[in-house]
Amino acid sequence: MTDSPAGALAGLKVLDLTRVLAGPSATQILGDLGADVVKVERPGVGDDTRKWGPPFLQDADGADTSESAYYLSANRNKRSIAIDFTQPEGRALLRRLVAEADVLVENYKLGDLARHGLGYDDLKAELPGLIYCSITGFGQTGPYAPRAGYDYLVQAMGGIMSLTGPVDGEPMKVGVAVADLMTGTYATIGILAALDYRRRTGRGQLVDLALLDTQVAWLSNAGQYYLTSGVPTPRTGNGHPTIVPYQAFRASDEYLILAVGNDAQFAKFCDAAGRTDLAADPRFATNQARVRNREVLVPIVAGLIAEKSRGYWLETLERRQVPCGPINTIDQVFADPQVAAREMRIEMAHPLAPEPVALIGSPIKLSETPVTYRHAPPACGADGDAVLRDWLGEL
Repeated sequence: MTDSPAGALAGLKVLDLTRVLAGPSATQILGDLGADVVKVERPGVGDDTRKWGPPFLQDADGADTSESAYYLSANRNKRSIAIDFTQPEGRALLRRLVAEADVLVENYKLGDLARHGLGYDDLKAELPGLIYCSITGFGQTGPYAPRAGYDYLVQAMGGIMSLTGPVDGEPMKVGVAVADLMTGTYATIGILAALDYRRRTGRGQLVDLALLDTQVAWLSNAGQYYLTSGVPTPRTGNGHPTIVPYQAFRASDEYLILAVGNDAQFAKFCDAAGRTDLAADPRFATNQARVRNREVLVPIVAGLIAEKSRGYWLETLERRQVPCGPINTIDQVFADPQVAAREMRIEMAHPLAPEPVALIGSPIKLSETPVTYRHAPPACGADGDAVLRDWLGEL
């Protein structure tokens, strides 16, 4: 996998002072795209997520190593150096590395790095081309700026939990840390935009990302529902507030999702179900009518789908181009032939494991500068000598 063309960001130096998920997910994307990402970790401790298990990567004897599955998920294509920048010697070394970096990414609480002379305001005069990305819970400004931010907290504060879960049940968080991951994605976009601006002007800038801002932004159409109507967006469980039928249904054996997006698709579904009368019924003929009459229509559709197996419906509806699909468990996801064909499961050699380690692949497919997988998620401080040689010329 190392013989591919140089990545789109080859030659870019990224100093990664992030831990946990939002920041590491951003720097992993940059690394996948070819950047040289150096992860700065606390000596003897490393990224907090190294201890977030089980499960852990296992060695040749089947014993747990220091590398958790959580850590492995967000730290490939990086090299690790251990530096204690709370001490003068470590701080001086880190300043030298910052001077060589194109991009610095950090996710410390507001003011933490500034106390060590490593805040953006401490560096921008000396390094006017530096792109400095700060990822925090609540941003660099506003009344909550000094607070620590966590994905779960932000899912609650940012409204997504009010939309998730059974209609009459308790609010529910999303099953993965989506506020963290989306913030990492937006951070990557902001960094790329800042790089293009620097290309044109020579000037770097601060990229200020907040988990709460991101969570509010990707409320998207659900948030706009409230802004347009003045009514809080209702929780619809596996349904959809403005499209019907668009939810999970149980076939005679297993669940599936039916995602009718327009009136023509609804007519095709009705034909497949042997109920063309439903498509002609003025209560259901248009999406607007179906939304208003969902309490009548959804039980009818549920009854029809329950009569046949999931396999029957998937085959029948796909043939008619009616959007539908299985609700896969994670093992079924990675067994799916489409997922395999798109190389969303990859393997990389890891020095602590006897066999190549399975990882989730990058979804970014570039025709001229494809993603490359060069470095397995590193052990804490494993690349210190190589980094000092490559970045500072020290042997």
